[in-house]
Amino acid sequence: MSTRRPGFFDHYEELIGTWTRRLRNRHRAEDLAHDAFVRVLEADQAAIEQPRAYLHQTTRNIATDQFRRDERRALLEQELGSQAEASADDPESFMHAVQLADSIEKALAELPPNCRQVFVWQKLEGLSQAEIAERMGLSKNMVERYMIRTLRHLRDRLDASLS
Repeated sequence: MSTRRPGFFDHYEELIGTWTRRLRNRHRAEDLAHDAFVRVLEADQAAIEQPRAYLHQTTRNIATDQFRRDERRALLEQELGSQAEASADDPESFMHAVQLADSIEKALAELPPNCRQVFVWQKLEGLSQAEIAERMGLSKNMVERYMIRTLRHLRDRLDASLS
């Protein structure tokens, strides 16, 4: 008969209960727990000494990231709404903005996935280089290099499209 060491799944119900109380939404708590377990399964579980603490901290980090994303999205939507109202009387400005967004999207598609991911997480989701480095398992220096490469590529492509 073997003694089983407490694992991550032993804390599932506790995690759901904690985050249901905090968010007042069981569905969102379950989504957070799911995302946390995905990260746990991707991590080196043998190196984790305190599964319960690790799981709760991972869930807290995911919730913080989602809050930041939602906050940035709301600000972006508000800004775009203001610009849309301002450009409603100026179809030329509106078309220019659409073409610019299309050019940026095409230029990003030409880059390797790591460059695109760093750009999206830093510029659109507001993550720091340290947070991105941790998520991707890279050094901060490498994250910075990816961002520099991406920004140079975007500048070159946008300059060429405007010429």
